[in-house]
Amino acid sequence: MDQATSKIPVGISRCLLGDNVRYNGDHKHNRFCTSVLADHFEFVPTCPEVEIGLPVPRKPIRLVDMGNDVRAVESDDPSRDHSIPLLQHGRDYARAQPDLCGFIATPNSPSCGVFGVKLYLPNGHPVNKTEGLFSLALRQSNPLLPIEEAGRLNDAGLRENFIVRVFTLHRWKNLVSTGVTAAGLVAFHSRHKYLVMSRDYAAYKTLGRLVSRLDQPDLQPIADQYIKLLMAALETPPKRGTQCNVLMHLMGYLKQVLSPRDKQELVVSIEDYRRGIVPLIVPIALLRHHFEQQAEEYAYPLQQHYLAPYPHELGLRSHIF
Repeated sequence: MDQATSKIPVGISRCLLGDNVRYNGDHKHNRFCTSVLADHFEFVPTCPEVEIGLPVPRKPIRLVDMGNDVRAVESDDPSRDHSIPLLQHGRDYARAQPDLCGFIATPNSPSCGVFGVKLYLPNGHPVNKTEGLFSLALRQSNPLLPIEEAGRLNDAGLRENFIVRVFTLHRWKNLVSTGVTAAGLVAFHSRHKYLVMSRDYAAYKTLGRLVSRLDQPDLQPIADQYIKLLMAALETPPKRGTQCNVLMHLMGYLKQVLSPRDKQELVVSIEDYRRGIVPLIVPIALLRHHFEQQAEEYAYPLQQHYLAPYPHELGLRSHIF
């Protein structure tokens, strides 16, 4: 397949695909991943605990605060420490999968969990929350990689934001694969401007200044800085107010052509979204409708990834209020 039609490589914990690899011999099959995302993502599964040689079933492990270090040890035998193999597997997995554009992890897992994994004191008392050791090593080895937990994908805003970042990183990797040029970087930024503006206006301005200084012989340092700032800006889901600001900016392209009735309809749809009455897709669809009436004239707003950051079949913005 070509880059436009091929599925995006995304890592995933094996138990989320229905594999019986958990410590108790069970799985945590996630149907959203296997029945929706699988149409767009080429999953690269891993079970760190199995792949470092632990059996199924096996003794559960927990993360223990040892003072200056967090260790993954068996809950009933702390002398059996699996920390180093789990960390190494995270680094090895990142190195073996350089094309990954995201990772979906199992919640609460001492190896794969990302948010809120229980951290214990040596006496067995829970003391805090932390991150699984495999995911920690994966994130440190590939800091651009969007990582999300399967449970958090039930939240419409977190789900949409994760998928936006996956598709954005995929587009960046496609650009890099053909060689970064000044024209290519400017075009990439141009299409992502409103997507960034909807998240972080300061980052929007900073990225704009970066791509205005492309007269250097070596563009790689600028490209590296650009994608680091871009992915950081996209990490936080947008607020309703910043979304409305972008919608009004895009509406500005139409101010000379909209009839009073059409303008009022669009303004009302944006205000209804601001008030949480209608989902984000309503004003977006209206904007696209008006732009597409004169597609050649409005080629610039129509090419904005803000209006279509991922395939419309995913229907994610129908649930963003």
